[in-house]
Amino acid sequence: MAITPLTIFIIIAIIAVIYVLKGFKIVPQSETRVVERLGRYDRTLQSGINYLLPIIDRPRAVYQRDEIRHADGSKSVVMRSTSRIDLREQVYDFDKQSVITKDNVTTTINALLYFQIVDPMKSVYEIDNLPNAIEKLTQTTLRNVIGELELDETLTSRDTINSKLRVVLDEATNKWGVKVNRVELQDITPPESVRRAMEQQMQAERERRAKVLEAKGQKEAMILQSEGEKESQINQAEAEKQTQILKAQGEADAKILQATAEAEAIRKVADAIAESKTDPATYMLLMKYVETLKEIGAGDQAKTVFLPFEASNLVGALGSLTELLPKKEK
Repeated sequence: MAITPLTIFIIIAIIAVIYVLKGFKIVPQSETRVVERLGRYDRTLQSGINYLLPIIDRPRAVYQRDEIRHADGSKSVVMRSTSRIDLREQVYDFDKQSVITKDNVTTTINALLYFQIVDPMKSVYEIDNLPNAIEKLTQTTLRNVIGELELDETLTSRDTINSKLRVVLDEATNKWGVKVNRVELQDITPPESVRRAMEQQMQAERERRAKVLEAKGQKEAMILQSEGEKESQINQAEAEKQTQILKAQGEADAKILQATAEAEAIRKVADAIAESKTDPATYMLLMKYVETLKEIGAGDQAKTVFLPFEASNLVGALGSLTELLPKKEK
């Protein structure tokens, strides 16, 4: 069968259409490709429809790190080659590694790294295997940072360690077109012997705090009790003071009333004496004399009382005075 020119034209047309159609590439959002033309960098593709010259233009292959989770909970990391460059923020969960602290304690640490490719061309041409380079750099940097800290500082300064790691890694990966956003330490596992010692130390610290709290409670209770006794004594003294004041005021009022009554009685007696024209001194002397006689006769042993001769004059004067008083009353 002879090949006609029409057949040749149709074959050439079909090949041309296939060649043209094969050059169209659709790049998803947040992804890109680095295109080489005849082995040299040509351009970086944008999201959407792009056209590559078949055979002449070729996307550069890069390494991609994939984690495979198994049914038993374990994981394995696989490196595969692809032309797709993911521009989204990515996270690498590195395996646990042993690091030595400043006080020579071997500790196992698991780290998470969050990064993003900001310059696809640098990530392709400045480093051969970007995922492997990031992993190794993170491990060495983590060893250096932990080696400057003691175990206690390592366990209590995660934020400080994360900040130091991020700064160092971001500065180192800037040449690769990578931006390290943050680094997180998942697990910090010291040796079993150290964990037991830490548990014993923690238990001792709890017991110490309990004793301190108990001592503070007893101290506060004693202070409150002493303050209560102090307030009670103050209140009791205040009550006694008020009682004495009231008692003194009562005695003063009684004395004032008694003095007022005596003054009234004296005034009346003085008026009676003035009307009888009797000497007041004689009357007062007679009254004292009578009171003395009452006291002398009040004793149980007193049977006989001897009076001086001069006392008869006083008794007579008293009798004359008593004769006058009834007249006053009349």
